Amino acid sequence: MRPKQPRKRRLSVYLEPNLLVALEERAARRDHSLSMIAEAAVAAFLSPDDGERREAAVAKRLDQIDRRIARIERDQTIAVETMAMFVRFWLTTTPAPPEAHAGAARAKGLQRYDAFLSALSRRMASTTRLARELAEDIGSSGPTVDPQG
Repeated sequence: MRPKQPRKRRLSVYLEPNLLVALEERAARRDHSLSMIAEAAVAAFLSPDDGERREAAVAKRLDQIDRRIARIERDQTIAVETMAMFVRFWLTTTPAPPEAHAGAARAKGLQRYDAFLSALSRRMASTTRLARELAEDIGSSGPTVDPQG
């Protein structure tokens, strides 16, 4: 024979109107009684490990944010190094134009720079990113092997 469980006791409480509305809405959404929701809230409030659970949840979230920031820093470092390598390579391999053509080269350079800024603006406004395209291109073509190396 099972021992009898003690009966629940009645408690009257006074709630602010907005808190009572929130309690009623939560009960209706969950299809539970007001007493059940209130009892769960009091139990959670009195639970000694409630603070620990919240702290663990916050710590977990902070760890996720930290990993995302580390990934962003890594990606930014790769982007900066890639740009620096490209600029160095371009500057060391592109010969200076002869003095007679310097003015025309400067004008052409300004046109190309404007075209670059326009292309960059369009790219930043779109949802497609170059890094994703590169990853897809590399993934679809497979690893390249240098036949001489």
